[in-house]
This record gives sequence, structure tokens and C-alpha cells, in this order.
Amino acid sequence: MSGGAKLVFATHNAHKLREVTTILGEAMELARGVIVGADAVGGPDVKETGVTFAENAVLKARALAEHSGLPAIADDSGLCVEVLGGAPGVFSARWAGTHGDDAANLALLLDQLSDVPPGKRGAWFECAAALVTPDGQSWMESGKLMGSLTAAPRGSGGFGYDPVLVPVGGARTCAQLDPEEKNTISHRGRAFRALAPHIARVLARG
Repeated sequence: MSGGAKLVFATHNAHKLREVTTILGEAMELARGVIVGADAVGGPDVKETGVTFAENAVLKARALAEHSGLPAIADDSGLCVEVLGGAPGVFSARWAGTHGDDAANLALLLDQLSDVPPGKRGAWFECAAALVTPDGQSWMESGKLMGSLTAAPRGSGGFGYDPVLVPVGGARTCAQLDPEEKNTISHRGRAFRALAPHIARVLARG
């Protein structure tokens, strides 16, 4: 583990670690190396048994804080589609059956929506971000990004369902946005910027 690490992020996803490190770095001016991923501390794989994004985020952050002895942050996020009653929701990462298979998840979702006309393809990204300290204190914030779904993936940036969600008022998918543009409006950016003051207070007290 980096000698300067003071905060651990409950993710094994390099894309997500880089994204959240950038978001919090800009919000709090954190020095490089303050945040590390779960791999750096041998963090456990935590089963997402919660039925809400918030429950899953707290589960992961609490397990990592207890394991590492450091304050831990975690998020749970996903795509919610209006005509599917809010699904995939907490099952977004494993919608096609295998956790983290972005291509399969996208293909299945688009197939399910193939007969849904453009005006009925409303959807949103939702993120719950949690901070838990080793002594059990916890904080939770959330963020949403409203939009609509395309009929086919567009763009090569981002990850997950980014290639199919066009934010409200925009013409490009999240995968077609520059990282800075995406972080400014994204559900994850909103959630972690809201969580940043709590993180700053925890880090300030050592």
C-alpha cells in the first residue's frame, strides 16, 4: 500500500478508481496517492446483497474500513430505465448474468428495448456514495443523471452503459463526452462531490 494512503476506495475497477480519484482530487485538492483502490490493501470482494444502491455502497465501505483500518469510500450505481420499472437498477453490472460483462449487458438491454420508440426510452444513471470510518461512523450522498437511451452504442469513452445514455439537453452519449465534461454532470460526480466535505473532515482529524 502507498505510504501516503489515507483513504481506500472499495473498487477493483481501474476505470472507476481513476474517475473518482479525479473527481475528489478536483473537489478537495487531494495529493496524489492519498486514495488507493481495494487491491492495494488486499480488500475483500463483498457481495452486493442490498436491494438499494445505498445499502450496497455502505456494505462495501464498511467491509473495507474494517479490513484496512482506514476510512473507506464506496459507491453503487447503475442504469434505471423507465419502461422497465427502474431496472436494471442494482443488477446493472450483472444484467446479462455475468458480473462486469459490459458488452453482454448492453446487448441484452438494447434487445429488450428494441421495440420501444425514441420518445419512450427515458432512463437515468443513479449513484450512491458512502464513507465509513473504522469506528463505524458513516455518511451517504447520492446523485442522478437523467437522459434517454440510444438504439445502438455510440462512443468509446467511459464504461458500463455510458455508450447508450444521452443526458437531457445533450446530443452525445456519456461515452462521447470528454472525461471532464462527463465528471461535471455525471451521477458519480454529483454523489462524490456531495460526499467530499465529509471526507475532508474525516481526513483532517487524522
